[in-house]
Amino acid sequence: MSYTVLALKWRPRKFADLVGQEHVVRALVNSLADNRLHHAYLFSGTRGVGKTTVARILAKALNCETGIVPEPCGVCRACVAIDEGRFIDLMEVDAASRTKVDDTRELLENVQYSPTAGRFKVYLIDEVHMLSNHSFNALLKTLEEPPPRVKFLFATTDPQKLPATVLSRCLQFNLRKLTAAEISAQLERICVAEKIAAEADGLKAIARAAEGSMRDALSLLDQAIAFGGGRIEAAAVNSMLGNIDRGHVLRMLDALSRQDGAALLGEVDQLDRAAPDYAAVLDDMSAALQRLAVLQLVSGRLDDDEAAVLAPLAERLSPEDVQLYYQIAVNGRRDLAVGRDPRVAFEMTLLRMLAFRPAAEADGPRTAAAQRAAAPPRSGAAPAGKTAGSPRPEPSAAAPASPTANHDSVAPRNGAASSRTAPPAANVDWPALLQTLDLRGPARQLADHCDLKSHAGNAWQLVLPPDKEHLNTQQLRARVEAALREHFGRELKVTIASGAPQRVTPAEIRKANENERMRAAREAIEADPNVRAVQAAFDATVEADSIRATK
Repeated sequence: MSYTVLALKWRPRKFADLVGQEHVVRALVNSLADNRLHHAYLFSGTRGVGKTTVARILAKALNCETGIVPEPCGVCRACVAIDEGRFIDLMEVDAASRTKVDDTRELLENVQYSPTAGRFKVYLIDEVHMLSNHSFNALLKTLEEPPPRVKFLFATTDPQKLPATVLSRCLQFNLRKLTAAEISAQLERICVAEKIAAEADGLKAIARAAEGSMRDALSLLDQAIAFGGGRIEAAAVNSMLGNIDRGHVLRMLDALSRQDGAALLGEVDQLDRAAPDYAAVLDDMSAALQRLAVLQLVSGRLDDDEAAVLAPLAERLSPEDVQLYYQIAVNGRRDLAVGRDPRVAFEMTLLRMLAFRPAAEADGPRTAAAQRAAAPPRSGAAPAGKTAGSPRPEPSAAAPASPTANHDSVAPRNGAASSRTAPPAANVDWPALLQTLDLRGPARQLADHCDLKSHAGNAWQLVLPPDKEHLNTQQLRARVEAALREHFGRELKVTIASGAPQRVTPAEIRKANENERMRAAREAIEADPNVRAVQAAFDATVEADSIRATK
């Protein structure tokens, strides 16, 4: 007896057998139960999700000898004939091979005649978007005024290519891609029924490789059975699919969490011995980072085994690091195509992760800066405080001082923040304090235009000029308050009142500095002998507005 491939053997025969398309099944079953039937149905979706399968089940429900039923019986002559592909009133057409208008006219020649054996004459046109414009025009007249005993079932992977005139005359159903969990569960049921020993990790690898297509998953399952000699083992499946050992990715992420460059590149050396596809490695790393982000921010979304594996990394890596590493991995994958050597491009992607750190957000307790500041220093690790897109500063690098700064009065940001207390109001230099706060964007702009009036106890009072009152929003005020709370390590409350600042604000200091730099730049240009020589030779003048001072 000849072997039947799993994709055909396990093709659903009833609506109840369909996996992952409950929204489509519900609509069709309800319309069949109420006998509210449309003359044209369009099923769209990616490959292997069940478009033609749903259409055939619908054709059986329409022509079942037990009547128009929500679920075909599957045993009557009409149901069996449709399953075997020999039902005379079901015309299946592959539009990809019959695109000409003459083919469509030939197909529709007998549309006005009554069905021969069934209740309805059903036209099932697969990949309908491949029809030519003339073919659609020939079909459109029949769709506008269909005979009462005719049903059209269309299937396509690209519904955007169908004319609007055709789309408007169809009930449209979009079949979604299946999740890896849905595919894996179905593969497990099939293996149990087929008496095939299968490891769960092997089935999960097949489900991920299928990319949402059940048909692709069943084809890969057939291949895996042959490859593994009748067994589904994770190692054999990964070898068949060309997947790398997941441990490589986890060990590289572990090295990144410890800022251990030697261990990171050592793992790349181990990985290179298997001659991997580095684009696939970055895909696996991106997937692992995505699952890490889910584990950190949305509890209960991962299964227990996966959560247990990723939990140590989730503790050591901050959510900000995970997001930045993911973005670097995605961009690095694009760089592989233009790099001279894929391994070099891959290593540079990892080194970019090692060299850069996200800017810490001031409105959350779990920021990269706060987490690393509280951690004990590691050998070879760069200091915290770096912003995205900039290299880590050297330990001796200091924040630039304003002309009125008195840094002795500002407490440093370190792991002992919980034991600090705010200095007296008279001793706090607000411009200097802002240099140490982790504030950016509109929140920094608000703080720059304020002057510190007082901070008795835990109540901080700031004064903001009336013309800048539009900056005083609850969200920005909360970010300033969070930055101060993180800096001093205790709860405090910030209020901002409109009024005239008693001292020069940080914004005014910065503007004065910019004016000073501009004056110095103009004087330097005017005194430059080369500029004077050009002016003398060509009777030229210097446009003052074109001079820009560099920082």
